Amino acid sequence: MTQRFSTRRVAAVVALVVLIAGGVAWRYSLLPGRTAAPSNALIILKPYRYGGTWVFDDANVGLVREPFVAGVPEMIDHLVADIPNSDTGFRMVVCPRPFPGYQKKLTWLRGDGFGNWYRLDDPPMEGWICPAMFRYYSEAPDELYVMAEAIEVDTSSQTDNQDRAGTTNRP
Repeated sequence: MTQRFSTRRVAAVVALVVLIAGGVAWRYSLLPGRTAAPSNALIILKPYRYGGTWVFDDANVGLVREPFVAGVPEMIDHLVADIPNSDTGFRMVVCPRPFPGYQKKLTWLRGDGFGNWYRLDDPPMEGWICPAMFRYYSEAPDELYVMAEAIEVDTSSQTDNQDRAGTTNRP
């Protein structure tokens, strides 16, 4: 029996190989414009109050005055209750794995097509984390461990005031 050369079969095999290679490249962040931190990376944010809510800047991922909304500001209020002058800025460390000194654990509840809802057990709260999270993670982590701490500021230097929020264009 002789094998017939089929253009359709060759095209289907090539398409399948391209699809698999594209999936692998996407999964491992090899495509242009797709960057994600490793799932065990510590992320350091410097939230501050602006316009009546908590926001943060991160020039590394193109975010300026990115707001926390829908329950997360209340979680942050609880987290920073003992940090003096936290409204002007504090350091928040976030990681999908437990790390030494973490204070709170957020547990993933559900996605809603855009962002993801997380639960804090103590005190019981829910909050929505917006799609900006995907600038750091390729998928929503099952858990987020969080720590907040004061930023030591040398008041003799004007540049420290600019450093607190991670930007120089803040009023």
